[in-house]
Amino acid sequence: MIDVSLGIFLSILAGILLFVGFIGTFVPVLPGAPLAWGGLFAAYFSQYNDISVNCLIITAVIAVIITILDFILPPMITKKSGGSKAATTGSTIGLIVGLFLGPMGIILGPFIGALIGELIHTNGEVGTSLKSAWGSFLGFLLGTGMKMAVVIGFIVVFVKSF
Repeated sequence: MIDVSLGIFLSILAGILLFVGFIGTFVPVLPGAPLAWGGLFAAYFSQYNDISVNCLIITAVIAVIITILDFILPPMITKKSGGSKAATTGSTIGLIVGLFLGPMGIILGPFIGALIGELIHTNGEVGTSLKSAWGSFLGFLLGTGMKMAVVIGFIVVFVKSF
């Protein structure tokens, strides 16, 4: 049996990891789904949470799949819309800058960054750059939306496990 204070610590640690994992759904340097899954893993060892081994395995598989998809889908969508690696890089830089500008910066930063990156890459071709920036932005939204849905699901599992 785990000590009561250790159980409390593990539940608090789980909550912190889930929160940081949620932040990681839109902050590119934080691996959102793996961090959130780490929260479920910590909660598994607390006597205050009832999470099964099957739940841990299923959520681990989901976290791995969503992480892989997040690396594959946004660049693929950017490329399908005619974008280059410059649009993807610009989108990431735009998001980082946008983090300091609040919610609208987080939403518009990736698009503006992708547009600037692609404008530089295409030597100022506005039409092509707008199309690829839009594709990069849609890829960002898809990746963020997938991660956010999964992490919210993990948070629901955690809350229901009490």
